[in-house]
Amino acid sequence: MTTMGDLPGDLVEEILSRVPLTSLRAIRSTCKKWNSLSKNQICGKKATAARKQFMGFMMKDSRLCSIEFDLQGIRNDDGNFVDPSIKQVNKLDQFEVSQVFHCDGLVLCIIKDKTGLLVWNPYLGQTRSIQPRNNFQMEDRYALGYDNNRNYKILRIFDLYPSRNRVFGYEVYDFSSNSWKLLDVNPGWDIQSHHRGVSLKGNTYFPAQKKKTEGGIKTTNIEDVLLCFDFTSERFGPPLPLPFHSYNAEIFVSLSCVREEQLAMLYQRWEACETIEICVTNKIDPNTVSWSKFLITFTGFPVDTFSGSFFIDEEKKVAVVFDLDRYKPTETCRYQIAHIIGQDEYFKSVNIGVAPNLAISYKVGFTPTAYCVPLVCSSSYVPSLVQLQINKPGKRKESS
Repeated sequence: MTTMGDLPGDLVEEILSRVPLTSLRAIRSTCKKWNSLSKNQICGKKATAARKQFMGFMMKDSRLCSIEFDLQGIRNDDGNFVDPSIKQVNKLDQFEVSQVFHCDGLVLCIIKDKTGLLVWNPYLGQTRSIQPRNNFQMEDRYALGYDNNRNYKILRIFDLYPSRNRVFGYEVYDFSSNSWKLLDVNPGWDIQSHHRGVSLKGNTYFPAQKKKTEGGIKTTNIEDVLLCFDFTSERFGPPLPLPFHSYNAEIFVSLSCVREEQLAMLYQRWEACETIEICVTNKIDPNTVSWSKFLITFTGFPVDTFSGSFFIDEEKKVAVVFDLDRYKPTETCRYQIAHIIGQDEYFKSVNIGVAPNLAISYKVGFTPTAYCVPLVCSSSYVPSLVQLQINKPGKRKESS
């Protein structure tokens, strides 16, 4: 009788190349041979590069979902284009999330009710719950990264005085010590709550604006820059130039990771808000950066300020931008859209579902709107063998 372990190696490799992200743990438990092969065929960067589609995670309708986006045949007229496959992660379906981040095979979920954070390793099927040192806030910014010893950490940026002039606090959660630590840093730059950082080679990069103090009290943002947080030194690096000049937040900016090697930046100027420009780094580290143009195209609409997450496919020469459909005052329903934008002016919009209205009405006859935007983790998923030790009640440490 033929068993799973008796199948030819090339057939097993073909099977593994088609495994959905939500089934990685099941593959490992099939048999010893498949467990061993999966570490090379699924986890290896060459295997990931060989995949013909983007595979990753996203937040949709306040839930963590896997996404598989096959861009084969996008320019064909024979109907071979396949809509993206988006599936809710059943293991975490009890959690509503407000943000999601990815770094080197680990997924960080920000729980919507601000009660905690959740880190998930999809390949090993392990999770770790992280409680706040004091409390979490709605406009906190987060980043997931690791230091030179491959020790994973989480950066949290928060408002010390949310109702007053903006002063930020910084703290880091260390996975190895299971503790939070306050940082004594003051970079002199403002990271807006809707500007999501992107992790690259362990560090996290943020769009930011230089702050100027007027009269010792009021601060204004006067220059747009790129900031890197180094998880080894637990410090911000020097401000890095953007591929354009902008002052007083004249642009919308979104970052994406390319093959775990480069950053891509999407931006729209408010005076030309129907044109999208995307640049990719030629060189980047915490202290230096250089850019080259990837595409510029007229879309006919502005990207939603709280959306605009994206990924690029260098081989197909396209970018996929996740957004809401264009606002129409006469419509009471909006949709979540994936816009496929090509260097050759190719443009296609794919409807990925209704955008729930999260606003609560407190007045009869008036319906406020706060539509749930889709947010995709920009780097394609590379499974990780990093162990997430399960927290034990009463064992959490704190430091200051």
